Amino acid sequence: MTPLRCRSMQRAMLGGAMLVLPYVVCGQAAVRTRSSADVRAIVASRSRSNAAIARHDTAGIAREMMPDVTVVSSTSAIGMGVAANVSRMAAQFVRRPDTRWVRTPDSIAVFDAWGVASERGHWVGTWTEPDGPLVIRGSYHAQWRRLDGTWRIQGELFVPLRCEGGAYCRARPQ
Repeated sequence: MTPLRCRSMQRAMLGGAMLVLPYVVCGQAAVRTRSSADVRAIVASRSRSNAAIARHDTAGIAREMMPDVTVVSSTSAIGMGVAANVSRMAAQFVRRPDTRWVRTPDSIAVFDAWGVASERGHWVGTWTEPDGPLVIRGSYHAQWRRLDGTWRIQGELFVPLRCEGGAYCRARPQ
């Protein structure tokens, strides 16, 4: 849909919810059309990040992040900077050698003019605690930034929604 057609539709719509709809529909259509290569690049980067976590490869994890990345973990711990976040992951790999985290994108939208993208999805983490195996799941939101043609994670927020297993699941770890 052309920008002129979008503006015409926006002027024609009346009412609160109906007024918002054309902005969303017109904006998303433009995002999808222009950004398919960018979306594929972000999906590939997410896949590399998941593979690095599975290998416990902290250098591989770091490669997919901006130097000033901010991560809010499922336990509400905040890590600022790639070094702090990679160090936290490395410590978890030592404490829980069978740790696996998989993040699966459900949607990715790119704002090309600013070189940023939004990724929303779901995640699952597994490992073994002293009282048995654990599976934790939730949703996440990531902001990506394109720098010199390469997409890197600028920030991530992980929200736990379900936890199955022993004592770990009964209260938020401190």
